[in-house]
Amino acid sequence: MELLLRHGEWDAVDPASASWRYLSFRVERLSDGERISRRTGGEELALVPLGGRCAVESNGERWELGERASVFDGMPWALYVPRDTEYTLSALGDVEVAVAGALAEEQLEPQLVTPDDVEIEVRGSGNATRQINHIVKPEFRAQRLLVVEVFTPAGNWTSYPPHKHDEDRPLQEVVLEEVYYYRTQCEPPGAFAVQRLYSPRHGTDVTATIRDGDLMLVPHGYHTTAAAHGYDLYYLNGLAGDRRSMAAADDPSLAWIRPAWKNLEPDGRVPLVTLEGRRR
Repeated sequence: MELLLRHGEWDAVDPASASWRYLSFRVERLSDGERISRRTGGEELALVPLGGRCAVESNGERWELGERASVFDGMPWALYVPRDTEYTLSALGDVEVAVAGALAEEQLEPQLVTPDDVEIEVRGSGNATRQINHIVKPEFRAQRLLVVEVFTPAGNWTSYPPHKHDEDRPLQEVVLEEVYYYRTQCEPPGAFAVQRLYSPRHGTDVTATIRDGDLMLVPHGYHTTAAAHGYDLYYLNGLAGDRRSMAAADDPSLAWIRPAWKNLEPDGRVPLVTLEGRRR
């Protein structure tokens, strides 16, 4: 199985292509005025505009969402769409919409998530400080789907210490399939990040250069990322599992780092983005 899918070489992932049970991911790109109709089938979905505005119509209801020009320019909107639902997505100007999905048995209710609803968490310290935007949290009324987005200042480490969620040990760790969808600053050219995914138990050790639009599949193992100096980094995580939890286990050899953070100050550049927009 290919774990790193390069921009331009992938359109969508689903349980069959990723060789896992639940999670899917794609990005819809529509020009101003374009409309597409879809059916969720057996999946619950989260529609997250990455840049631009859109409208969604379903079962006689209509929602407008999105206002940031790019992921680096503001807080997210999202719409949760339940399984067995027909919907139409319309572009209000050019728009990119991330679509994260998970197979589900329960048909729940549509839910709009506004920027005011999104909890900002500043996590880590020193040069491992990052901003977490909680979009579909464990407390959210969904069956399996979880969605967060993460902003990492230039030169910082993120998803650190390396952690995993591939064993069912409730409270300490749960099993979650995960995708990382990366966006980087386009100007000046050259932005990249470095992703490591490793699992002694599965014989996996991948270290890869990540660029704008790449997608990393995380079926197992410890994982972490570093943003190159000079370029802030964004990624959207879609996750799915049988428990509504994001409990994860740190690499034991690096677990000492968390208590060491008590002696460091969080990076003052975080949060990078607030309700008022980009801070710098």
